Amino acid sequence: MSRSPARFVSVLCRPALVALALATALAAVVVARAQSLGQDPIAQQLFPPELVMKYGQEIGLDDAQRTAMKQAIQAAQTKFLDAQWDMQAASQKMVRLLQARPIDEAAVLAQADKVMGLEREVKRTQLSLLVRIKNLLTEAQQAKLTELRGHGAM
Repeated sequence: MSRSPARFVSVLCRPALVALALATALAAVVVARAQSLGQDPIAQQLFPPELVMKYGQEIGLDDAQRTAMKQAIQAAQTKFLDAQWDMQAASQKMVRLLQARPIDEAAVLAQADKVMGLEREVKRTQLSLLVRIKNLLTEAQQAKLTELRGHGAM
């Protein structure tokens, strides 16, 4: 049984698109986890919310800082949720475009740009949150968190 090249590409791309959608939905979690583990030089300069919340008492986090962090986290979560919905819709559209015979390459690439733009927004939102958290901390609090993270505390 002979398969057409378009069918072959569609069969190969479908699992990849499902994986892309799942990976994108979890992007914020993965980025935060990688950063909390100090796996990159950028992450070493920032503090994930889980670390700050876990050691809030040890670093002397005050009520104003706590409130500001909660607001920043809630705003980011809203953006993440919106992006997740948008990415789901964009990924579904990509699947439909890839099911066409023949596949409209320009349309697929334009849709891929939309999906990647949404992924970029998620990453930008995550970075913005981490910068805001760091800016809310004093130098002493940052030093203490760096010490706690260095001892495998997270």
